[in-house]
Parts: sequence; C-alpha cells; structure tokens
Amino acid sequence: MHNDVEKILFDEATIKARIKEIGEKISKDYARRDVVAVGILKGAVVFFADLMREITIPVRFDFMAASSYGTSTKTSGVVRILKDIDTDIKGKDVIIVEDIIDSGLTLQYLRSNFEQRGANSVKLCALLDKPSGRRCDVKGDYIGFDVPNEFIVGFGLDYASLYRNLPYIAVLKKSVYEK
Repeated sequence: MHNDVEKILFDEATIKARIKEIGEKISKDYARRDVVAVGILKGAVVFFADLMREITIPVRFDFMAASSYGTSTKTSGVVRILKDIDTDIKGKDVIIVEDIIDSGLTLQYLRSNFEQRGANSVKLCALLDKPSGRRCDVKGDYIGFDVPNEFIVGFGLDYASLYRNLPYIAVLKKSVYEK
C-alpha cells in the first residue's frame, strides 16, 4: 500500500471482475446497435481501457476532456470542455465513460450536450459513484461501486495529478490534501 493511502476500498482483482460484468451487460444491452463510447479524460482512461476490452460488440470510441473541478478538490459548479470529441454522434447510441460520478454536474452537462447533438441515446457508465457528493439529479446506468464521501484515488483517480497509477481504489489520507 502507498504511504499516502489511508485504506484500500477495492483491490485490483475485485475491480477487474466488476469491469468484466459491466462489459458483459453493455454488450448484451447494445447488441446490433451503433455505439460510441466516450471516455472522459484523464481520470477514466484506466477504467475505459479495461472496459473496452470486455465489450464484445463493435464499438467506436473517442475521448473528451471536461471538468468542473480544475485543480481544486471541490467543484467550481461550471463545466468546461477542454477537448471535444471528433466523432459525429448524430443517430448513434452514446455511452459516456467516467471514473466517478461525484457532483454530477459534468455528466449532466455532457448528457444534455450530446442529446442536443442528436445522439440516439446517452447512457452514463462510471467505475465509481459517490451519491453523497451529488449536486444535481444524475444517475449512472452502469456503475462499478458506490464509495463513501471521502477523497478517493487510484485506478485513474488522482490528487494533484498523482496516484492515478495505483492498481486499486483507495481513500487518500487527509494529511495529504489538507496541507
């Protein structure tokens, strides 16, 4: 365990097993449909890569960078698109793949944005869900795990661009981010 980690919530084997289940469900739900998976940079990259390998149907994928946090640990409430997708999603079924649903502001904005672009449907897939952090009514369609109202790192989630490469999901010690 990394010295800055208070406790591990989900180990690598548990995460991989859950990702496999989500991939199987998406493959079943989207059989014979025109699917575009959109990974939200940077946090979703690890989850996205593993999930795409578990989906057994044809799927296009693209990436977008959007944030309501900037460099803070608390949301600003304003969603900014830092990098847009390159794929035309009109008439396609879109699955937005995110690391965590926290405030819900980014995903609410992206769902509305993709609907306005003419997507046939827009579903939300997140490795983690933190319902206690919600600031709007957003529910994920495919969720890996619920997490407590703590600062979570690992498996793509970061603090100050660190800890993304941890192979597990953990709670970061408060002493690290309350300096």
